[in-house]
Amino acid sequence: MSKRDFYEVLGVSKNASEAEIKKAYRRLAMKYHPDRNAGEQSEETEKKFKEAKQAYEVLSDAQKRAAYDQFGHAGVDNSMGGGYGGQGQGGNFSDIFGDVFGDIFGGRGGGGSRVHRGADLRYNLQLSLEDAVAGTTVKIRVPTMVKCNPCSGTGAKKGTKPKTCTTCAGHGQVRMQQGFFSVQQTCPTCRGKGTEIESPCPACHGAGRIQEHKTLSVKVPPGVDTGDRIRLSGEGEAGESGGPAGDLYVQVSVKQHDIFSREDNHLFCEVPISFVTAALGGELEVPTLGGKVVLKIPAGTQSGKMFRMRGKGVKPVRGGPVGDLLCKVMVETPVNLTEQQKELLRQLEESMKGAGSKHSPHSTGWLDGVKKFFEGMGF
Repeated sequence: MSKRDFYEVLGVSKNASEAEIKKAYRRLAMKYHPDRNAGEQSEETEKKFKEAKQAYEVLSDAQKRAAYDQFGHAGVDNSMGGGYGGQGQGGNFSDIFGDVFGDIFGGRGGGGSRVHRGADLRYNLQLSLEDAVAGTTVKIRVPTMVKCNPCSGTGAKKGTKPKTCTTCAGHGQVRMQQGFFSVQQTCPTCRGKGTEIESPCPACHGAGRIQEHKTLSVKVPPGVDTGDRIRLSGEGEAGESGGPAGDLYVQVSVKQHDIFSREDNHLFCEVPISFVTAALGGELEVPTLGGKVVLKIPAGTQSGKMFRMRGKGVKPVRGGPVGDLLCKVMVETPVNLTEQQKELLRQLEESMKGAGSKHSPHSTGWLDGVKKFFEGMGF
């Protein structure tokens, strides 16, 4: 009796991917496996199960699949053994089924001691705006787990070595058969390490790591801002069983400044000016992060006017042009006036009456708008 085409058996096309072949076989195995058909097993069901198993054994192996695609069943009959039954078919069902369903329960473990990369750490670093813009170098003290020197991170007493776990034979996992499912679990004896320690190191009590405080020098590049991170490779926690250390991430936070605020690569500040300077014009000394500069105030400057000082901002840490300093002038109303000063202001106001928009263009325009509004409302 001629054998069915293996692609037809699994219900996939000849250019099906490895994942598609595995998925098709998984579906058929779940449907026709004897454990799922207990009490109603028939020759037809058993035949379909064995047929699907043999098709998967060939099509999941790159060399066998290539031979099958070129020569058909004749190209793989010798490697598959005789017929659909027997042990000559290249391994038992639990092996192949474990391969198919291994992605659900975890892959098979190899031999030897399990090493694990250490955890990453985070350190919050507060900087002044000046240091963030100019760059600086700071010392930080970080509590962390470091490799135990007496045992070199093995956890075993000096002069001894961890031995292979007798429960899992060094795999770190044990396999349990539940019906037709092959399930892998972490070894309860060595807890996944693959080794046991008979004589623990007295310094770390078998952990292979001890807690210490490390003092590190952190170079902060110019232009960093709140939210930026600086990565210190290998300065995190030491790994278990001598594994590599994790990384330390320094999280930057810039303190609020008394004068400046920052937005991207620009700086902003408010500059109070007197009523007289705003009216007559003048020059002011304005602070920048690089020193003092002179700001020229034209006559008739209104409160809220923004002046841009190019190149007095921040050079971004990731490159790009230097930002600007934007100064917003705020006209300050005089307070605590003497009677003489009040009288002088009254005289000034009296002298400007009747001039209309000549002296107060914004006020005149606003009053005209209000007048039209009232007239439109019928007031």
